[in-house]
Amino acid sequence: MANGNSDDIDARFLHTRRRHDHDSRGTSPSPSDSSSLSPSPYSPHQPKSLSGIALRAFCLGTALATGVISSLLILLTTSSPLWRLPFFLAALSTFHFLEFWTTAAYNTPQADVKSFLLTANWPAYAVAHAAAFTECLLANVLFPNRAWAPLHSGPLLLFLGLVATAVGQAVRSAAMVRAGQSFNHVVQKKKEREHVLVTSGIYAAFRHPSYFGFFWWALGTQVVMGNVVCFCGYAAMLWTFFSRRIRAEEEFLVDFFGEDYVDYRKRVGTRIPFIP
Repeated sequence: MANGNSDDIDARFLHTRRRHDHDSRGTSPSPSDSSSLSPSPYSPHQPKSLSGIALRAFCLGTALATGVISSLLILLTTSSPLWRLPFFLAALSTFHFLEFWTTAAYNTPQADVKSFLLTANWPAYAVAHAAAFTECLLANVLFPNRAWAPLHSGPLLLFLGLVATAVGQAVRSAAMVRAGQSFNHVVQKKKEREHVLVTSGIYAAFRHPSYFGFFWWALGTQVVMGNVVCFCGYAAMLWTFFSRRIRAEEEFLVDFFGEDYVDYRKRVGTRIPFIP
């Protein structure tokens, strides 16, 4: 009798274990199921790739340090005007780092690899900056004693270029900070819940302060570099780009905010020449 009960318990235990093993196999993910899972947005090669962000930040920091140190060494040890080349490298590095940092700090949901704007408007953007480097290099190597500024106004124009570069960067970054989650690098065609009409702070003085900032930042760098050709080219291209972008963007802003935006547009200008 005891042996019979023991055999019956063993049989039920084995049956229960087989069912458990079967259920476990049925619910555990197979290799094919694992491969169908969506990768994390923070994984390599994804929009918010942490490794991609770290690598870009490291490269920009290295470029900034190289630009600042090289400019100072050339200025302090030589009379060469070629300090302007690493200056431009430092200005570019600062700009692209701050584009990401302000987005990450004040518009966190939108922060991703593209927030650095390193490939924005590619390849025209890269071509424009390559042209600036090339003009500055060739002009200062081939004509080191050239008087590019009229009426001996070189020192004054250099100072104004530095001011325009610094002010332009400060205004653009301040605009991104003030707008917060209402700021986006891409023109928005649909009003999101977090979008509000920002008219205070820096937006009380400039209707599109981020555009104003980049316009004068870019022209300021070309004045500092002494690039006559690129200054004219930058001015023409940027004015055309921003005039078209503002016109298109404001059609959506009127749809989003109605008369509030119409009144704001009447009160506050862009401060970009010939763009009211």
